[in-house]
Amino acid sequence: MKWLLGIALLILLVLPNFLGSYLLTVFIFIFFYAYLGQAWNLLGGYGGQISLGHAAFVGVGAYTSTYLAMTYRLSPWIGMFIGGAAAALLGAVIGYLGFRFGLRGFYFILLTVAFAEICRLIVAHLEALGGALGLFITFTGDPWQFQFSDNRYYYYIALGLMLASMGIVAAVERTRMGTYLTAVREDEDASEALGVNTFGTKLAAIVLSAFLTGVGGTFYANYLFSLQPNTAFGIPLSVEIILRPIVGGSGTLMGPILGSFILSPLAELSRSYLARGGLSGVHLIVYGSLLIAVVLFFPRGAYPYLRDLFRKRGAA
Repeated sequence: MKWLLGIALLILLVLPNFLGSYLLTVFIFIFFYAYLGQAWNLLGGYGGQISLGHAAFVGVGAYTSTYLAMTYRLSPWIGMFIGGAAAALLGAVIGYLGFRFGLRGFYFILLTVAFAEICRLIVAHLEALGGALGLFITFTGDPWQFQFSDNRYYYYIALGLMLASMGIVAAVERTRMGTYLTAVREDEDASEALGVNTFGTKLAAIVLSAFLTGVGGTFYANYLFSLQPNTAFGIPLSVEIILRPIVGGSGTLMGPILGSFILSPLAELSRSYLARGGLSGVHLIVYGSLLIAVVLFFPRGAYPYLRDLFRKRGAA
């Protein structure tokens, strides 16, 4: 398996030299959503704390770094960590309120949705952040301002983010925190009875997840060159984030990656080729049909199924 991953990485490193502009964009979105999905996976997949408001962390990170860059000329390379810290602070507030009062399941989901909506409304009414119209970034082509005229740079940055998130989650998986998160997911009451600090474990998970997601917000802003409250904090973005690990296999290291390689090209290609010539909306039907098929036939996600299949063949 390791040599297969090594070959795949080598292919991805040289691939931009053979891709056109459109396919390069598709791969950028694959890597980026895999990164966001991996950040969510740390909390929702390993910890079992389902969040449907992760767009709030993207928005906070994106708006923080963009505001600092536009107002104080602070490089987004630095602002991205400040934005990540701001998102982590928001995650700590959500986690403290949710976990201190024992919110689980639908109640915790509603709490995350509520905070994302609160953030959206606050930003939409702040003139300093562009109000409802949002912020528009002027392209200068300055790499220090996270701007590049060649999409290949964004490709490698997105790839780096994806690999970094994999490394962080793999490291957490091997620590006591990873074991505690899995125990909390399987049976929180039993874990607490055995002496696991469930509150501290879940709080640490949401803070780290929020920080990683907030850092991704800077890439989101500087790749699209615009921010609007309805998109940066909206439920659709949260759904896009959560779908990757669910389809690929939540609670697994490779699940969000595989899920993004399935969903991101499908979403982009179906939108490009089926939304033409009066077929607007058909791409959503195709997209939804695949999601239904995955949920029905691969309820644990695609990666666990493929992993078990390879193990059976290897044993045979």
